[in-house]
Amino acid sequence: MPFPLASEVAPRVESVARTGSTNADLRAHAADAIGWPHLSTLVTRDQTAGRGRLDRTWVAPEGSAIAVSVLLRELPDEPAARGWLPLAAGVAMCDAIAAQLPEHEVAVKWPNDVLVDGRKICGILAEATADAVIIGAGVNTAMTSAQLPVPTATSFGALGVAADDDRLLAAYLRLLDALVSELNATGGALQSGLHSAATARCATLGQAVRVSMPGGHVVEGTAAALDADGRLVVTAGGAARDLCGRCGARASGGKLTRRSTDGDVADHRHNGGVTQPVTLGGRPLMPPPGTPPRSS
Repeated sequence: MPFPLASEVAPRVESVARTGSTNADLRAHAADAIGWPHLSTLVTRDQTAGRGRLDRTWVAPEGSAIAVSVLLRELPDEPAARGWLPLAAGVAMCDAIAAQLPEHEVAVKWPNDVLVDGRKICGILAEATADAVIIGAGVNTAMTSAQLPVPTATSFGALGVAADDDRLLAAYLRLLDALVSELNATGGALQSGLHSAATARCATLGQAVRVSMPGGHVVEGTAAALDADGRLVVTAGGAARDLCGRCGARASGGKLTRRSTDGDVADHRHNGGVTQPVTLGGRPLMPPPGTPPRSS
């Protein structure tokens, strides 16, 4: 199961035929900074015990999806900036998927899903170790329509497209590395351009949302914006409120956790949008979706 294109981007790309959780496996290597340097990647097409956000299970038939975990060691100094890492992964994966689905609308659902035509094709989970962050992602690739777990899911296969897993992974790693590097260099999402990139791709913004808060409290309103810390600003009752905590501001029990005021966006109405190429300092990191790849 080689990934030659991805191996040109990351210093170490290991593929395994089957595993329980790529995040858990990569966590076991996190203490070995020499053997597993920054951007080291573990990937499989058969993950049997995957987890999503809020400890939800993530299971897919063998060969129908890829699970990939990336080890980030070069991290922003500011904890608030680290909270943007899951959103950086979402932006990177959004554009990597869009490059292979030029006829479809690809967007990010705050905080950790990638949607195609309003249906989920990818979920992202970030976890912290003592001095690193592991970004896990699961992408529905060859999954058939009959294999989709819920009506709100989709896959490359269900859309009649044969995904190029190696190209997908290489594009994702290249974009993620560039976004994280710029975030580190500038110290913040506003300065690096990540805030504008995430905002442009966020399908949640402008939609009616139902936010489930801790303790069973529910707030209904309109998703208005992402603030400087990556929190979702929801307008409810005529007032704008930062209802949802950052996606990973600090480590707690091994997870990048969100603050106690954190809420879960349970549902929203998706109107779609056009995915634009990521740019940093005016320079595109990859061409707009649908642009033919340039030959070497």
